[in-house]
Amino acid sequence: MNRNKMASYTLIGVYAILLTGCAAGPDFQPPVPPNVADYTFMPLTTNLVTSPTMLGNPQNIIKGERLTKYWWRVMNAEKLDMLIREALERNPTLMAAKATLRQAKELFAARAGSTLYPQIEGNLGGQRQRFNPETLGQTGEAREFSLYNAGVGVRYTFDLAGGNRRALETLAARSDYQQFQLEGARLTLVANIVTTAVNQARLKRQTEIIENILKSQENQLELTLERIRLGHGEPDDALALQTQLEQTRAKLPLLRYELQQNKHFLAVLVGKSPGESLLLSFTLEDFTLPPELPLLIPSELVHARPDILGAEALLHASNAEYGVAISKLYPQLNLSADLGSQALTTGALFGGGSAVWSLVGQLTQPLFNPGLPAEKRAALAAFDAAAANYQSVVLEALRNVADVLRALENDSKRLEALSAADFASEKSLESTQRRYRLGATSYYDLLIAQQQRLQTEIDLTEGQAKRLVNTVAFYQAMGGGLCDISGSAGVVSKAQIGGRIASR
Repeated sequence: MNRNKMASYTLIGVYAILLTGCAAGPDFQPPVPPNVADYTFMPLTTNLVTSPTMLGNPQNIIKGERLTKYWWRVMNAEKLDMLIREALERNPTLMAAKATLRQAKELFAARAGSTLYPQIEGNLGGQRQRFNPETLGQTGEAREFSLYNAGVGVRYTFDLAGGNRRALETLAARSDYQQFQLEGARLTLVANIVTTAVNQARLKRQTEIIENILKSQENQLELTLERIRLGHGEPDDALALQTQLEQTRAKLPLLRYELQQNKHFLAVLVGKSPGESLLLSFTLEDFTLPPELPLLIPSELVHARPDILGAEALLHASNAEYGVAISKLYPQLNLSADLGSQALTTGALFGGGSAVWSLVGQLTQPLFNPGLPAEKRAALAAFDAAAANYQSVVLEALRNVADVLRALENDSKRLEALSAADFASEKSLESTQRRYRLGATSYYDLLIAQQQRLQTEIDLTEGQAKRLVNTVAFYQAMGGGLCDISGSAGVVSKAQIGGRIASR
């Protein structure tokens, strides 16, 4: 009989060990990368059109190359690098993302500490009791006494179906998600700073041009009024010029407001209030257009963009949660042990007290619980939703890259046309200036030629800034160099869970 009991206990132990070695539910498999070679249906122009103007230098798209983590430095703007370094330390959105990541890691550590290891508790207590022998059918007077106890208890739950490990896997994946949220916030912050700095330079230049146009139109109106006074012009000419002048003047408040709004936004990005002074101011001459743009192929892009990696982490978490739901359908084994001492006085508690101990094992198996299968189906539905969300994020990322590539191509052509128009207006102004010096044309005509020249400069400035903005959008679409650090992103939590489970 004893041998049969020993054999039964042995089988139960082997069964428990075998179950502890596996985890319920399917192991997570990373999604298959998109099986496409290009981002656009029509062939992509890798050599962008060059223009004989500032920021119109050659720019080539190099396929298969990787980005540098500090991609904004390729624009060679030292003031910009100083501003970004300050923003990375002070921006509250970034600080919130860092704190959320720390929270996710600590939640993982808390769950790991409470499930992977036995829980040991110490207890010390005392009670006053009254005992009446008559309750046991005995004679005698009732007695009162004190009873003191001290002991140590150990509790442990065997992870037979791997539910605890799946729960830890969920927290590890959500920690990874917060890591990629942080990287995405950092990338968005840097891209917004660079774009805002470029737009600031554009607005400053366009405001200066509008002010010069306004001065020229004021001179033109004065000459027209003088001609009318001398009888060589019509009042309608002055009214037409007055209308044009006021329309130009009306553009200045709008441009100045946009410039002021731009400075306010830049201050907040750096972590300052709009009332604080930002000493840094940018011009288009501060920036250099990088000659090469490293283009990741679609199958590598999914490992470089924070939004895609974050969606994959959520998919991993949903897969693990499905395993948790499955594990609830299987047996659960709880063990507890207590060892202590009891005595009638505190002095005898640790010396002459009575030793007491207990060892309890409990195996539970759900027999009828209709909610558990429904919970399993709900977890599977959540996994399907996460898979669809991942596909949506990947498609949006591919569309984003395709749009940026087409913007680079078309805006380089647009800058070429604007540069040609600017060159033609410059030559026309030079011709008018020569004729004016020779007395072959009037100062009035010279003012008109100057205004036409300044109008082309406004469009040219926008085209130059657009190429810089598109370059920023390209680096952001490529993940901002996350591929240089993605090897460490999220690895800590997975290494922790792997190491702790292996230590068991």
